[in-house]
Amino acid sequence: MSQSRDNIFAAPLENMGDFQFDQQVAEVFPDMIKRSVPGYSNIITAIGMLTKRFAQDDSSLYDLGCSLGAATLEMRRHLDKTNCRIIAVDNSPAMIERCKLHVNAFKSDTDVDVVCGDIQQLDISNASVVVLNFTLQFIDPADRQALINNIYQGLRPGGILLVSEKLRFENETAQQLLTDLHHDFKRANGYSELEISQKRNALEHVMLTDTLDIHRQRFANAGFATSELWFQCFNFSSMIAIKA
Repeated sequence: MSQSRDNIFAAPLENMGDFQFDQQVAEVFPDMIKRSVPGYSNIITAIGMLTKRFAQDDSSLYDLGCSLGAATLEMRRHLDKTNCRIIAVDNSPAMIERCKLHVNAFKSDTDVDVVCGDIQQLDISNASVVVLNFTLQFIDPADRQALINNIYQGLRPGGILLVSEKLRFENETAQQLLTDLHHDFKRANGYSELEISQKRNALEHVMLTDTLDIHRQRFANAGFATSELWFQCFNFSSMIAIKA
């Protein structure tokens, strides 16, 4: 499928609403992610590697907040266990519509259920791999622990949760530096000052980030014996939690 270029914030917007994963965003999402999220392709590649290592026979794999299905496709590509299925869930109808097209474009023996729904209401069970790839940061902070708890309960022993997130830093100097470096990254990828500023304003009330310590505490509270930061580029990260 051809990729459209992200110019959603290129012109001045009079009524700046909150960022939404709507039709407009779905159309340019691959370009937006590539130019906005440092290390995204590395994270997707690693999701495939971790799937190969941790998926179990006769289990379910979940991609929660699947957007267009990049992680789902990578999981399916590396899945070599028998009698598994992947459940890809997102609450954006525009994303789900395109995700189905992407999933159906490639033949596979692994069943993929693409579901439009609320991941907080999802019954997670018999899971060996669960992915939250830049999803948790869009959930109300008060509801995040309950979601991680639910995932932990639904994981098999030896199962993993992979969480990718933009991080917040307590140290003001570090926070400012890593924010500036991220903006430099976006400028290098062709975004204008106006685009950077307007998108930041649109995300301000929608994407509420946590510190690494908060993530670690949340994993521990849920029952995970092991959790580790395995990737970080500027203020973008990915963590893995393993159920004993």
